[in-house]
Amino acid sequence: MLIAYGYIRVSGIGQTKGHGPQRQKELIAEHAKSARIQIADWYEDAYTGTEGDRPAFTSAISDMLAGEVRTLVVESLDRFSRDLMVQGALLSTLIRHGFTLIAANTGDNVTEAFTSDPMRKAMVQIQGVFAELDKSLLVAKLRKAKCAKRANGERAEGPAPYGQKPGESETLHRIRRLRAQGHASFQQIADRLNSDRVPTRMGGLWHKGTVAKVCGR
Repeated sequence: MLIAYGYIRVSGIGQTKGHGPQRQKELIAEHAKSARIQIADWYEDAYTGTEGDRPAFTSAISDMLAGEVRTLVVESLDRFSRDLMVQGALLSTLIRHGFTLIAANTGDNVTEAFTSDPMRKAMVQIQGVFAELDKSLLVAKLRKAKCAKRANGERAEGPAPYGQKPGESETLHRIRRLRAQGHASFQQIADRLNSDRVPTRMGGLWHKGTVAKVCGR
């Protein structure tokens, strides 16, 4: 049985909480079972950039160099990378070290196609072209939607102001009430919220700078 690592990639930190990573993992595991591949470990990145911006990919390469695993399985080439140049750079890294990349959705040995069959290499490159086109169309669509929101006076990007998410309005009113009384500094308010075990949006402790930002200062 071939031993391999599973590699999962989403485009940003926010997507790690969605169904995408689990769907990728399930598809990879399903292919691995049918192809008699044992997934020894999983690596997950939430990045869109180059190899240097992918700590989990770099970690997988390091572990493969140090151990006996020589194969990486991804859900599909467009999940590996939608940018054609980045995809080529990452594939070159794997080929240079003699590693194998398998796409679970097609079962293709991608690195073998690149090194042994010009026609299959061309087909892999065509897949990369369409993946990059799909990404560009999505970016254009999102940009158009943001412009439409701005034209209507709506918020188009960035995190929602504190108080707009569930459970925040009560804390925001409390902070404003304490400030309106004129007796509490930002640090004193932070200390009181921490004493009452009121978490920040990110679940951490309050600091005077955090309170000041919430107050718009």
